[in-house]
Amino acid sequence: MTAEAASSTAQIPQALVAENLCKDFSPHKQLPVRALDRISFTIDSGRVTGLVGPDGAGKTTLLRLAAGLLLPTSGNLRVLGHDQKDRLEDIQRLIGYMPQQFGLYHDLSVQENLDLFSDLQGVARQERPHQHARLLDMTGLAPFSARRVGRLSGGMQQKLGLACALLKSPPLLLLDEPTVGVDPVSRRELWKIVAHLVQDQKVAILVATSYLDEAEHCDRVIVLQQGQVLASGRPADFKRELVGRVFSFTPRETALTRPLQALLTRHQAVRDVTIRSGKVRCVVGRELKAKIGDLADRQYYREVTAAPPCFEDAFMDMATHPTIPRLPAHGQPGEGDDEIVIEVRDLTKTFGAFTAVGGISFNVRRGQIFGLLGPNGAGKTTTFRMLCGLTGASGGDIRIAGRNLRRSRARARSRLGYMAQSFSLYRQLSVVDNLIFYGKAYGLHGQKLTRRLDWALDMFELRDRKDLAAGALPGGFKQRLAMATAMLHEPALLFLDEPTSGADPLARREFWLRINGFAQQGVTVIVTTHFMEEAEYCDRLLIMSQGTELASGTPEEIRSLAMTPDTPDPTIDDAFVILATGNRTRNLPQGVGS
Repeated sequence: MTAEAASSTAQIPQALVAENLCKDFSPHKQLPVRALDRISFTIDSGRVTGLVGPDGAGKTTLLRLAAGLLLPTSGNLRVLGHDQKDRLEDIQRLIGYMPQQFGLYHDLSVQENLDLFSDLQGVARQERPHQHARLLDMTGLAPFSARRVGRLSGGMQQKLGLACALLKSPPLLLLDEPTVGVDPVSRRELWKIVAHLVQDQKVAILVATSYLDEAEHCDRVIVLQQGQVLASGRPADFKRELVGRVFSFTPRETALTRPLQALLTRHQAVRDVTIRSGKVRCVVGRELKAKIGDLADRQYYREVTAAPPCFEDAFMDMATHPTIPRLPAHGQPGEGDDEIVIEVRDLTKTFGAFTAVGGISFNVRRGQIFGLLGPNGAGKTTTFRMLCGLTGASGGDIRIAGRNLRRSRARARSRLGYMAQSFSLYRQLSVVDNLIFYGKAYGLHGQKLTRRLDWALDMFELRDRKDLAAGALPGGFKQRLAMATAMLHEPALLFLDEPTSGADPLARREFWLRINGFAQQGVTVIVTTHFMEEAEYCDRLLIMSQGTELASGTPEEIRSLAMTPDTPDPTIDDAFVILATGNRTRNLPQGVGS
């Protein structure tokens, strides 16, 4: 830390103070939209403060105000002792800001990005060699300084973005969704760097995150909703309110896990239902009058026990929930149907001398949810694109619904639905126009198109927004529309590429309830995800690294790789980190692993 920054931190115990802060926007000369509504809070120096909330809560707007990229409509904001309205340039010189998508130049090398950001931030030339070397060492990027950023994995780009934000050794660091789209190993590495900055340099850090488990790393958490502070405090304070209201149901058999979750969502007193470590985790409201065991038929579960609360439980309890789709709670075609609808044998993809995917094989049965996991750069996206027919394979065979994808690509792809990470919507078109466009692209016309449009508008609760431009929809509704376009032609297989990346926890819950419903109706789902808790919704998983298989099996088999006396109840996240970092247990269960 520079002498100037250290002096500033020593003099300013509160790094950021907001008083009755408001921010209005007037898009397209319409009535103003209030993104922040009279919020007040403080951020202490030498502490990590988490900022959480659903899509549209105002998290990014608040960070941009603190960074000096926006000015408040009313209220006061003091950053490092400076009034934002009067000392904007001083504030911008002192703070570090890492935006979503990291703000990097992909055509430049790692070193060239550091040089450019040093120029933009006015870092003295005599300080640069020491600063660059320190940051490259801290992030582990020194061996890659000459590599073009576009060729870095997502986790490496994340760490370079952080390095560029730290070039001035700022006393206040603002991080906007820094771990979206990166694997669990990269997430853990970032939080180790954050802990180092706080402990050794006393940096104040304000971090917006959609990963609610990351709130546990924060000294304090601020919950935003609809532009207002819903609650704030230490993570332990939030959890204390949930003692005695969190329970874990153990299904009688694996095939009943998702149906049990769907069944529990039907009760008004149930605030949240998720799948964790093969069990169904349930948060109930204070208004629950019935016994917890009476919420589900005993044919679905073996036992129910109290569970210790976590911050995510508290968030879901206080948040305003969207309408949860009422889906079938019966049947599990993925477990009982032996029909193989995807068969992959010795699949290979090379780019010149580089092998992106090297000889992987697996089967997927009808109605299963199959997860492709792996660290950034593992080859899972390349594999995914070959399965969809978007990229040709260099070797091996792919059979989709009995048809060889390499020889009959058009006929095989007619059975597929595809939902891209960026949703692939036409932002200027209305909701209904997007649906019509994709329906016709899939060959739907006349009464059949009309019938499927009505189905989509009702199933995804889009009818009230059917005339809105897709670009004006909140994130959760964009996600609904993207799924609706992928399901219009009633595909037998649904491909989901990072479908919940950047989505808030409420949208993720709703999304997976819908996916579970489709799987129970016989739709086969292939999904890539960086949310390891979402892997629990899969029937089978394939974990890749450097283009090859690390492990495959059921979630229970994958979790067993991380089981130790100290970790008797491991998560998929624990197993993923062990596999991805090479710290694999020696005694793998039979049939599991590469």
